[in-house]
Amino acid sequence: MLTNLLLGFGNFLYFPEDKTEYIPAAISMLFFLLMAVAAFLFIKRVSKKEEKKTKQLEEQIRKANDQMKS
Repeated sequence: MLTNLLLGFGNFLYFPEDKTEYIPAAISMLFFLLMAVAAFLFIKRVSKKEEKKTKQLEEQIRKANDQMKS
């Protein structure tokens, strides 16, 4: 059974003789890689904005607590 599985696995892999068949796969991989980088940068930018808002809110709360203590 293991022999059949290993020999059958060879039919699953396909390495074309004509290397131009790799071009569409490379283009789609490049496209998805660029979209992943763009999504990462977008999330990072939104996170920075949220961090600034949070720091401002914390400062307001700190000031309000200091005023109440005084």
